[in-house]
This record gives sequence, C-alpha cells and structure tokens, in this order.
Amino acid sequence: MLMPKLKNLKQLIFSVKMKKRKKERNNHLLQGSNDLFIGLIVILCRKRHRVFSFISAVSGCLLLLLFAFSVLTPPPTATNNFLSHRFSAVRKTQVEESNLDKVFKVPASGGNLGRDLWSSSQSKFYYGCSNASKSFQSADMKTHPNRYLMIATSGGLNQQRTGIIDSVVVAYILNATLIIPKLDQHSYWKDTSDFAEIFNVDLFISSLERDVEMIKELPRNVGKAWVPRSMRVPRKCNLKCYQTLVLPVLNNRHVVELTKFDYRLSNRLETDLQKLRCRVNYHALRFTDPILEMGKLLIERMRMKAKHFIALHLRFEPDMLAFSGCYYGGGEKERGELGAIRKRWETLHVRNPEKVRRHGRCPLTPEEIGLMLRALGFGSDVHIYVASGEVYGGEETLAPLKALFPNFHSKETIATKEELAPFSAFSGRLAALDYIVCDESDVFVTNNNGNMARILAGRRRYFGHRSTIRPNAKKLYKLFLDRNNMTWDEFASKVRTYQIGFMGEPKEVKPGRGEFHENPDSCICEAKSLKSSQERKDGVEVSYEQEQSAEEDHDWTDINYLDTGGLFKELPNAYSSVLIKHGQPEVEAFFSDQNEG
Repeated sequence: MLMPKLKNLKQLIFSVKMKKRKKERNNHLLQGSNDLFIGLIVILCRKRHRVFSFISAVSGCLLLLLFAFSVLTPPPTATNNFLSHRFSAVRKTQVEESNLDKVFKVPASGGNLGRDLWSSSQSKFYYGCSNASKSFQSADMKTHPNRYLMIATSGGLNQQRTGIIDSVVVAYILNATLIIPKLDQHSYWKDTSDFAEIFNVDLFISSLERDVEMIKELPRNVGKAWVPRSMRVPRKCNLKCYQTLVLPVLNNRHVVELTKFDYRLSNRLETDLQKLRCRVNYHALRFTDPILEMGKLLIERMRMKAKHFIALHLRFEPDMLAFSGCYYGGGEKERGELGAIRKRWETLHVRNPEKVRRHGRCPLTPEEIGLMLRALGFGSDVHIYVASGEVYGGEETLAPLKALFPNFHSKETIATKEELAPFSAFSGRLAALDYIVCDESDVFVTNNNGNMARILAGRRRYFGHRSTIRPNAKKLYKLFLDRNNMTWDEFASKVRTYQIGFMGEPKEVKPGRGEFHENPDSCICEAKSLKSSQERKDGVEVSYEQEQSAEEDHDWTDINYLDTGGLFKELPNAYSSVLIKHGQPEVEAFFSDQNEG
C-alpha cells in the first residue's frame, strides 16, 4: 500500500516541477520577445531619426538654392502696357533687342518703307488761300461809330490764340471796333505778359486794317470813361447768336466785354468769314521780334545737328492727366496724386479710365510715342526736339523714349540759361518758342489732341501740308495692350495701317469736320495746273469717318474754367436758356464726340 502512494507522490512532485519549468521557459520566451520588440523599436527610432535628418538636410539645401536664385535672378517683366517703366521695374528698351518680350524685338532702324519720311508727295498740289472775295465789305464801309468790342481771353497761349483769332471775326460780324484783346493773367500759368509783349501789335493792326478797325485802348466818352457791359456767350455761337445776344446790348451800352473768350465762335461760317480767320491766324498774328529771333536760333541749332528733325509736343503733365481722368497703372499712389489734383475742378465728373482710353482721349505715354515713331520708319539716329511741361514721373517716364531715340533735345539743352533768361519767367513766351520750333520742324508729332496740336496741324496744312503725325489713339491703345503677343513686324504693320489718315496728308479730314483751326478747309486751294486731275487722285483721300476726336479740348490749366458765375442774365428768350445752363456742358464738351455748329 505504502509503495504505490510513494510512487504517486513522486509523480505529483515531478509534474509540479515540470509545470514550473514550463512556466519559467514561457517567461523567458516572453521576456525575450519583449526584449526583441524593444530592440526593434529602438532600431526603428534610430533609423527614423536618420531619415528625418536626411530629409531636413535636403530641404535646407533646397531653401538655400531658392534663396540664391531669387537674389541672382532679375524681377519678372512688368505686364503693364501703359506706364510699366514708371510704376514697375524700369523697362529700358534696347536699341538692337528690346526686353519687352522674347518675340517683340524693337529694331534700331526704321526699315526701308519705300516712301519719304520727311515730306508728302501730294503737298505740292495744294496751297493756302485766304484773300477776301470782291463782295467782302471793308472796315471803313461797315464799322459803326461808338460801338466797341472788348475781349478777355482764357487759358494757355494757344487757347488764347483761338480767342484772338475769333475776336476779329466777331468784331466784323457786329460792325464794331475791336480793342486789342486782353490776355489771361489769372489762370494756372499766372503769366503777367500783355498782348504787345508776346505778339507784334502794330503788325496785327495794320495787317487787318481793311477788315476790322482796331485800337489799342478804349477811348474816353466825352471826357469820361466808358463802362463796359461784361457778358459771356455760349460755345460755338454762330452769326445769328451774336446778332441776337450781343448786338442789342452793344447798341444800348456801346461797349461790351466778352469774357472767357475761347471757342465761342461756330466752326461753320460763310467762306469769307472763314478766310478772315485764316488771314488773322496765318498772316497777322505774329510773335514779337525777340521771341522770333530766339525761336530762329533754336531752329538753327537743331539744323546744325541734323538735316531733318522731329518736333514732339508731349503733354504728360500731372494736371493734364488728372483732368483727363486717365489711369496709367501706378496703383494707389497714382490714384491718390492725380485724384487730389482733380479736385481742382469741383464739377468735373468721375470718369471710367478704361472707357476714356477706349475712346482715344488719353495721351499716349512717351514710350508709346517712341514705339509708334519706330514703327512708322524713324530710326534711332533721328533727332527729336521735345516741347513739354513737367512730365509726370520725370526721367523714369522719359527713359524708354530716350532709349529709342537717344538724340533727345529741348530748348533747355540747346540754349543756355542766359539766352533763355528773358523768357524763363513767362510761361506764354516759353510756349511761343516751342511753337516756333514745332512749326518749322520737318515732322511734327503730338501725343494729344490739345490746343497747340490742333492749331499747328491747321497751320502746317495751310503752309504746304507739312508732315504732321497725330496718333489714332482709339486704334493704337488696343495694339499697345497686345504688343507682347506679336512680333515686331506684325506690330509695325498694324501701326502703319492705323495711322493712315493721321499723317498730315491732303484731304485726310473731310471738309467741315473738326475744329476749323485744325482743318481750315475753306482756306486751302488746289494747284490744278501742276498735274492732271487723275494724278492728283492718286494721293491720300480719306473718305471714311475720321476717328480722331472733334471736340474742343479745353485747357486744363484754367482752374476756374467750370464756374457758372458772371453770366449775362438780361438776354432774349431765344438764347437765355442756353446761357443759364451752359456751365456744366462745358465739361461735357471735353468728352463729347459731337461736332457742334
């Protein structure tokens, strides 16, 4: 009995020992697994640290490369096509290769276009003619005694010139004696010059003595001074308008002064009155000898530099840009600066800059003028005389034009300060010097449709249709926008196409269109004996509607231009409503395409 029990006890002890050993083995295996798992985790962590370190190192190198690239690489080309050189990176147009775009390369040469750049082949068939007809009454037959007309002009020199010309015609219409007009001494320019200090007053009177009686000062009325009646007539006032509005007052008061006298006479008058305008403008109204002599000196110095030269009338003054309502890509800085100036005209409407440019009423930038001239065939060797005031943006704005045409001159660069000293304090006299040089240039170019541009365009037509380039701004503005998307040859070809009818050729403008001072068609005759009628028809005769604006471009410098005060209220019913409401329409006329009569 005892032996089996001992045997069972031994088996039980052995079984317990085996279970204990098995449990110990399992614990060892579990501990080994744990150690292995921990080891694997440690290894993975070490490798992940190395991977992250590698990624960080690569990222750092890339950042360093990007920084170096941004420092060493020039800024991207500005995309603004209006004034990018002024308000973005200055884009210096190269002579041989332009940086505007890879495919838009501006050549140094204007190319061989197969035509004379400096004259018109058709100009010899036309000449100025302004003699009065036999039916035109002379002054001694029609002037009434004790009927005096006084004139107060307005604006800058060329705007005042239009008033002086028209004052003679109005005096003829009213059968009155004209007192030499008073120049505007109170507008923006603050020029204290009187008529005799800018114009040859004695020649003016003697040249027109058969047409209108003129005297320098208002005479006394039986020992006492006359009291003039001041009034203002509406713009584009025609013959009936003056006879209805002014003549009754003149008969009653004997002396009438017409104020703010610019563009106050209709474009559409009978031929003899239009020819009188031409006699005044092109023959009687001449500058004083000191101004003529200095102007002649400037011309001689330009001729010493080149056989032919271009004169560019560049209007890009801050005030002018503010008045126009145009925008040239200068951001808030430009909007703030020009907006502050624009407040000078309290009743001037806010305009949509894009719409203004689309209608061709924004002056071309200096760069755009340079590109236009190169496309028309003028190379970098051409000499340019620039007549301008303060240019908005200064030298930065002028830099692309100077890069295209390095032979860049002005009265300040070809004359000494001592030579200009007698004129430098008087803006009107300085403007007269520019007028003379522009008039005598081989090619006259303008970036605007202002008073000087129109006056000189008409004068150059009258004296032989000398080359006068006016930008077709309505068409060119789109072309300048798209120029980086075409080759130079494509661009130049389109410029030449768009400029047909804007180059000063005979018959470019239909008779009666535009300002008469710009298109004096009544005073231009054909020289029929020179060539056959068929040969003359080979010239440029534009039958389509001219796209250039025909509205009066009033002088932005006349700060009080838009006031409505001082209007004469005692008027016949036929015109009283026109005068009473005429203040605001003067603003509208600046932007209107209507050609009023």
